[in-house]
Amino acid sequence: MTAAPASGPAMPTTGTAAPVPGTAAPTTGTTTATPVHTGPAAPVVLAVIPARGGSKGVPAKNLAPVAGVPLVGRAVHACLGARSVTHVVVSTDDPAIAAAARSAGAEAVHRPAAIAGDTATSEAAVLHAMDAFEATHGRAADVVLLVQCTSPFLTPAEVAETADRILSGAADTAFTAAPSHGFLWREAAEGAEGVNHDKAHRPRRQDREPEYLETGAVYAMAAPGFRTHRHRFFGRTALVVTDPARVLEIDDPHDLARAKALAPLLDAPVTPGLADVDAVVLDFDGTQTDDRVHLDAEGREFVSAHRGDGLGIAALRRAGLPVLILSTEQNAVVAARARKLRIPVLHGIDRKDRALKEWCEAEGIDPQRVLYAGNDVNDLPCFHLVGWPVAVSSAHDSVRAAARAVTATPGGSGAIREIAAWLLGPELDTPVRATAARTTPARTTTAT
Repeated sequence: MTAAPASGPAMPTTGTAAPVPGTAAPTTGTTTATPVHTGPAAPVVLAVIPARGGSKGVPAKNLAPVAGVPLVGRAVHACLGARSVTHVVVSTDDPAIAAAARSAGAEAVHRPAAIAGDTATSEAAVLHAMDAFEATHGRAADVVLLVQCTSPFLTPAEVAETADRILSGAADTAFTAAPSHGFLWREAAEGAEGVNHDKAHRPRRQDREPEYLETGAVYAMAAPGFRTHRHRFFGRTALVVTDPARVLEIDDPHDLARAKALAPLLDAPVTPGLADVDAVVLDFDGTQTDDRVHLDAEGREFVSAHRGDGLGIAALRRAGLPVLILSTEQNAVVAARARKLRIPVLHGIDRKDRALKEWCEAEGIDPQRVLYAGNDVNDLPCFHLVGWPVAVSSAHDSVRAAARAVTATPGGSGAIREIAAWLLGPELDTPVRATAARTTPARTTTAT
């Protein structure tokens, strides 16, 4: 499990100074929490991610991709990256969500219909997951986390710090919250009235104590207390302050659109390595070219290709990675380029996603271990199929938003060489993979 560094030290549990994002804020309650684990074995910290299949506001919401990763996968990755989390379980009634959870590295627990409806509580899902975990692993959790898929910009550090409030004995329950200095109002019979302020007095922001907005992203509870109280808040409660710029809860299609637009700004740059990818599939126009076409007087087409891309593709082949060109255009130029590169090509394809799926099945390759590079909207169905959708920097905005990684180089200017360097290193000299025994001769396939 990858350790995520803490983003700051714990703050005192008393005092008036406002904590900075990423640190513990003053706790609430009058009792002193008891450390949840005192035995010799390491404490079990169980992260439970409830993810129903029946979402009305956004159909199939928990599978919606943000930066090329389903929301449930993003939540799983945040939990797996948290240093104190020992197990991650997704509670779901949907087989597709269960498959996505397992693909991301979590266990999946089938949630019964009785606690999977619109009126079911998250607490019920967590309690059921705790029972299933104990039955499977033969040990109860010491700390249980409730982690929501609908907070796409949750970080491993926030997950770890929320769990740490319980592990250290500082609190019985904890949650993530964002500082707020907003003036809240409500309608009343006599007109609007202030909720958290006197409307006759308007202090400056710096003169007001901050208040905190529950983000809904992570809740941590001492597991024995949670079983007793059956609620996420009991005993002494601590909050972990998060960056308000990262707070977004997806409830409707507009929230999802905002998440996709913000992902390139908020997500840390992530690129795959050789261990993450079993095949590379490349669009042609706009990805291996600059998307322009030159015509002569007879109507013959000419495009420009980058020699660095050819160098990168040759290195990928030497490393034993299958490489395929997949193009909508049926064009002799595409076929000629594939022959020169000595790689197979499928062109004249109307349904690129179907062709890609069939190719993966024929080659025995898991689509989740395929890197697909593209630049325009006709590549999006393939983006939704593969594990590593990659957009070149000159791609359409909607394609960049759906990508898991984006090159710094535009299409036709060496973007494929850049992708090869991600996988093989800047010198393109990574040794041949032990599993890469096959070599694929160049061939051309045209849809009929």
